[in-house]
Amino acid sequence: MEDKRGRTWPIPRGAARVVALPRSWSASIEWRLLDGRGWLFRAITHEIEQRRLFPWIPVCFGIGILLFFQADGAPALWAPLGACALCCAAAIALRRNMTAFIAMLALSAIFAGFSAGVIRSRSVAAPALTRLTITTIAGFVEALEDREEGQRLLIRIMEMKDVAESERPRLVRVSVRSGSGLTAGQFVAGTARLLPPPEAAWPGGYDFARDAYYKGIGAVGSMVGQVRRLDPPKPPDWSLQLAAGVDEARNALTQRIATSIGGAAGGVGAALVTGKRGLIPEPVNDILRGAGIYHIVSISGLHMVLAAGTFFWLVRALLALAPAVALLWPVKKIAAVAAMVGATIYCIFSGSDVATERSLIMTLVMFGAVLVDRPALSIRNLSIAALIVLAREPEALLGPSYQMSFGAVAAMMALVPLMQRKPTEGTPATLLERSLRWSVRAMLGLVTTTLVASIATAPFSAYHFQSLNPYGLIGNALALPLVSVVVMPSAVLGVLAYPFGLDRPVWQVMGRAVEQVLAVSAWVGSFSGSTVVVPALSVSALALLSLGLLILTILASRLRWMALVPAGIGLAFTTVPHRYDIFIDREGAGAAIRGARGELALVGRPSNFVAEQWLRADGDARTADDASLRREARCDSAGCVVVAADGRRIAFVQDYAAFEEDCRRANVIVTRLQAPPTCRQPFVLDGEALKERGATTLRLSANAIEVTSVRKGREVMIWPGYQSIQVEGAPAQGRPRPARPIPEQDLPEDEVSTFEPD
Repeated sequence: MEDKRGRTWPIPRGAARVVALPRSWSASIEWRLLDGRGWLFRAITHEIEQRRLFPWIPVCFGIGILLFFQADGAPALWAPLGACALCCAAAIALRRNMTAFIAMLALSAIFAGFSAGVIRSRSVAAPALTRLTITTIAGFVEALEDREEGQRLLIRIMEMKDVAESERPRLVRVSVRSGSGLTAGQFVAGTARLLPPPEAAWPGGYDFARDAYYKGIGAVGSMVGQVRRLDPPKPPDWSLQLAAGVDEARNALTQRIATSIGGAAGGVGAALVTGKRGLIPEPVNDILRGAGIYHIVSISGLHMVLAAGTFFWLVRALLALAPAVALLWPVKKIAAVAAMVGATIYCIFSGSDVATERSLIMTLVMFGAVLVDRPALSIRNLSIAALIVLAREPEALLGPSYQMSFGAVAAMMALVPLMQRKPTEGTPATLLERSLRWSVRAMLGLVTTTLVASIATAPFSAYHFQSLNPYGLIGNALALPLVSVVVMPSAVLGVLAYPFGLDRPVWQVMGRAVEQVLAVSAWVGSFSGSTVVVPALSVSALALLSLGLLILTILASRLRWMALVPAGIGLAFTTVPHRYDIFIDREGAGAAIRGARGELALVGRPSNFVAEQWLRADGDARTADDASLRREARCDSAGCVVVAADGRRIAFVQDYAAFEEDCRRANVIVTRLQAPPTCRQPFVLDGEALKERGATTLRLSANAIEVTSVRKGREVMIWPGYQSIQVEGAPAQGRPRPARPIPEQDLPEDEVSTFEPD
């Protein structure tokens, strides 16, 4: 069959049969509908012409990383590396067959991602404590962060009393109530109360132990008594000196900005420049979160683009002042090099988080394109950035920073050009008309990008944080112009003036703008329903919504509308959340049980942090100190009993004396004690079982009970006798498990006051 352009396409078999039919039967049939194969081939050809196959390589690389985190035990390195090499060789051999070549390349990327996970886990492997320990430690302060109360230290351990060297953590993070005079690089000693990095509060919750593992942190805790500064037994190595020097410079600038501005605005302003968020009061974090603009204190793409753009503009403007230089030298390219250097220094100085690294890579690619006179802002370059970040830190794929950052940028690159209107013909005659049109276009672009980014990141926000901010569009539309026009340019000028001691007026100007941002945030956050708590999304829902986002943003042809299928199914899954009936603390200190009214009731004494994690996972907006959480539980000194909606009794036993009655009357018994052998209830989860499983959740049905735990995965047991009929998803014991991160500000000071996730 020949089309209008003279190209020949194979006629599908169904269409050939139609040709053989009588003319009267086939006259009304639409050929375009019958020629589905040709349409598909044309769409795929268009994708290849637009170079849209390359972005699927980091997607396959990420699939390999996910498979690694689902593997049991410690996978061998030779297997994925060997499979990757074989697939690469097959791709080269089959390069003339496009389908086979693409398939082999995809498999190569998957095995490469799996290999990256193995290599990364082995390279950061370090001992970790397995029990609560109070001991004397000594080591170098690698990093230090000022908090509202005291300081938080990251110490590289050199000595640890009564702990064998093979079991001694390489790094520990401890809080200090009074740490005046301490600086990064000092050798300190003192008595510390240390505990292992805690696991998730519920299966699917944020696993502190995983992030600590990849940071090399083997214990967290607090210093007991005075911290002594001593002469080091040996000079620190170059890596420690570099890390300590950068951290000390960051702390000095943080204090300079905070004291120059003062108040809450000082803490926010310092965080915008140095990435140190310890001086931001918690109520201010809540205000920014409620307005949907908390992302401004996490240095990412916005900050990097504005900082690099300011460097580019300053250097280009200064060089343009000299006519000879402007005419004879490549001013634009020189300014691009200056912007690349400035952006790199800013990334290192601000802590090099995942979002910052991604932004730096994109910025370097963009200005690198300026050097070779080519356009650079594309999905392809974003894919290169994704590959570099994942190859360096495969575990970043599991975190919200990577997912939200890349999701938002990909969506804006793909959809914003489609949503923006083309300029109308004709040029405005007056300056006022030009200014008005420029302002309208700028505001339209801001609203469009904010809307697209908010929609793209909503699934990840609901999955990781169980919250949505419906008024984030308003908050961003009002706050981002101040950040773009005043705050970030002032930050660059302040850093340049800092070595000369002329920076204080610049910080004060920035502080006025930050105060206005906080005022806008407080106003937006005061709206009713500014923060909506939603039940935790299932992994299936997130995977389908992510697949829809990938298809919509990567594909360039009409095939992109296939994204509606997985996205629609994912949205359907979100309407039926996977709620648990019972949450149990990893040590059995407390539990949350769904009562007759369908709401969770607290029993025992779980920490406020753990209780609020349970409530958020259930989509419950109540706080841990809400009196209504204790109403449905009938408690005495021996324990508590909660009656479920179907009449079953769930007993929480705190004293051995309660076993006799509860073992006769209750359907489910939860306790941190060891249940007596005579207790023959359908389900008993005692201290011995919790030690084996860790934090556990239960879902009760008419004839079965689903047990999901942090350490053993999912088990389905039959009533009565709870015979196990299915065990799946048991995570590896020799390395960290994938989990769901939560924001730094939500960490409990009383439980893990020294651990800071990204």
